[in-house]
Amino acid sequence: MDVSYRQIKAFVEVAKSSTFAEAAVSLHLTQPALSSAIKKMEEQLGGKLFLRNTRSVSLTPEGEVLFPNAVRLLHDWDNTFSDIQNLFAMAKGHLTICAMPSFAEAHLPEILFQFHQRAPNVNLRIVDVVMEQVIHEVTTGRSEIGFSFEPERKDGLIFERLFDDQFVVVANEMQASLLPEKVKWLDCLKLPLVMMNRGSAVRHWTQTKLASHGELDIVAETGQLSTLGKLIQNGLGISIMPSICKKQMEGLGLVVKEVSDEPLIKNIGLIRNTRKSLSTPAQSLWNLTIAHYA
Repeated sequence: MDVSYRQIKAFVEVAKSSTFAEAAVSLHLTQPALSSAIKKMEEQLGGKLFLRNTRSVSLTPEGEVLFPNAVRLLHDWDNTFSDIQNLFAMAKGHLTICAMPSFAEAHLPEILFQFHQRAPNVNLRIVDVVMEQVIHEVTTGRSEIGFSFEPERKDGLIFERLFDDQFVVVANEMQASLLPEKVKWLDCLKLPLVMMNRGSAVRHWTQTKLASHGELDIVAETGQLSTLGKLIQNGLGISIMPSICKKQMEGLGLVVKEVSDEPLIKNIGLIRNTRKSLSTPAQSLWNLTIAHYA
């Protein structure tokens, strides 16, 4: 039997309409062309699908049986070819993402390796910038996906939590010897501090927590956590950092200690722009990342 996709689509549209004229407009066909398609389909099936009069059209009992199956066939057809188009879209293309440097160093390589296995011909551009710039990149549409701490304001953003991060104390060996084994926030105030620049979320969170226990002695500020590590390494002061930086800091020979009282914990996850739909490669990376941390 040679019933075509167009004939099934025409049948479904007429079944949903009150007249052939109305269905013809929806299908962008002339009424004679639509009538011809339905007539040919009825001849192929061996009977009438519609009862017609001058004012309306309705399904015959056989048409009633066919209708839900025809709708399902159209749905399956569309999904099948949509899936194939998506596969072709993954075969080539470009994807720009952004991430905090600490996440980019500690977590992103493994995720992107898995993604590259799925989409080897998608060219990746990775922008590693501080949290505030990650949010800006995604908000302005320059990056499709960002890896960031959970923004305090999510206007125009979707945040998907991946894991939480408990902030830690980072010191060089000499400074660490002056700290107790179980560090409390008050202990941190007894030593000079190096911190992120004012205006950064990490600075706000850490300074607020420390200030609730006393006065801070801040001797230096910088815009990058990696630079903080160098300052600590050279004895300028200690710092409070996300534990995501632990491997990087230990690589500099620094000591990382947990805070034993009132831990500072923040969520890390994915962000995307609510006003823009993700490309096929971006959606694939989004889903893969969620599955990776699930």
